[in-house]
Amino acid sequence: MLGVDKAASSSDIKKAYYTLAKKFHPDTNKEANAKDKFAEAQTAYETLSDPQKKQIYDQYGAAAFDQGFDPSQGGGGGPFGGQGGFGGGGFGGQGGFGSDFGFEDFINTAFGGGGRRGRQQRGSAFHDEIMVGENIEVQANISFMDAAKGVSKDIFVTPLVTCKTCTGNGMKKGAKRDTCKKCGGTGQTVHFMQPGFQMATTCSACGGNGITVNKGDECKTCTGNGVVREKRTVNVDIPGGVEDGMRLRVKNEGDAPPTGLSSNPDGRSTRGDLYVFIRVATDPKFSRAGSDVLYTASIPFTTAILGGEIRVPTLDGDVKIKVATGTGSGDKVTLGGMGMKKIGGRSRGNGDMRVEFKVTMPKYLTTNQRAIMEMMANEMNDNSAKRVMDFTKPPADSKKAGEAKDDHANEPFWKKAWHEMTGQHDHIKKEESGKPLEKDEKDEPKKASGSG
Repeated sequence: MLGVDKAASSSDIKKAYYTLAKKFHPDTNKEANAKDKFAEAQTAYETLSDPQKKQIYDQYGAAAFDQGFDPSQGGGGGPFGGQGGFGGGGFGGQGGFGSDFGFEDFINTAFGGGGRRGRQQRGSAFHDEIMVGENIEVQANISFMDAAKGVSKDIFVTPLVTCKTCTGNGMKKGAKRDTCKKCGGTGQTVHFMQPGFQMATTCSACGGNGITVNKGDECKTCTGNGVVREKRTVNVDIPGGVEDGMRLRVKNEGDAPPTGLSSNPDGRSTRGDLYVFIRVATDPKFSRAGSDVLYTASIPFTTAILGGEIRVPTLDGDVKIKVATGTGSGDKVTLGGMGMKKIGGRSRGNGDMRVEFKVTMPKYLTTNQRAIMEMMANEMNDNSAKRVMDFTKPPADSKKAGEAKDDHANEPFWKKAWHEMTGQHDHIKKEESGKPLEKDEKDEPKKASGSG
């Protein structure tokens, strides 16, 4: 069954077993014969991994493990193929473990549990076992602000709860369990392989419980399981600071164990836990990096140039922050302690809020706006900026005074204001006042400060 030869090492045997066990495990392989093949692989590994059993098997074959085997009659085939191999008349067929060595035995041996009958934990005394129900996991969707502040949320679940009809006993009123006749109440059956060598396995008749229930004596409400499904509402307090993907544990809000299937239904038992998987929705304004909250503030380019003050939202409402003169896109300010609550480990307090500035630029300018921008470009000696209104061109000289006066009168407001502010119309004003112009004033008007 394992596909190894007679001289295979223990590591080869183990590797071959793990490969087959993974392939045919009933929890992952739903083929009809997967359970049988998994059982055969488990049995083969138990034998070949034990040096004493392997020696007997190598010598006599699978027949060596049949009850009443006589070594003088010889073996029933080789241990690695042919008649008497694993899956033939020895293990899994008639004789030996055939009728008593079932799938539950392999599950118990390989994983130390009792199938899906509920987990077991040891109590204070070694023999005192506690039945524990299965855990439940559900998803809770919350908003970004709920994650920041914390929220109390109702979670709807349908766990297994103790049957009220039989109070978890699994039996109808007046009925009793009987001691298993096959194993005498021990829960195990013993298989004799040869004189002085035997193996105990879980009783296939009672599943290791040591008791049996007559047909028709089961509780009709829970069909003998001792538990039934019930819709319940669990109120869960989600703390502030939780992140997307976190899980919260709520103790004893999971499934109750199926005590009706236990040999001692009135023994100690406890419910499993409820795990709440948190999903946090995205927020249109905020994002987060750990316990820090991130926000992008858009500011006009005039505020970025001149500086100023703006209002920004926080988790606790709007606040005013200052914008430094010359702020550019990507510059940041930090508001200490205004982020998410820190949870877990030794963390205390809150994270920070980090505000990143984004300077917005206008795509279109009015005539006045462009005039002002061109004047600013002149003042800042920006020779690369595009000019539409040429403010640097001086008005007509005094030799054509009449024309100069007309040009001055017809100039656009901002251009006229710029020429007057920079003194480019002084010679026109003096001519109008009747004062004679000095030679330098006649020949060369004043140039605009900062102009090319």
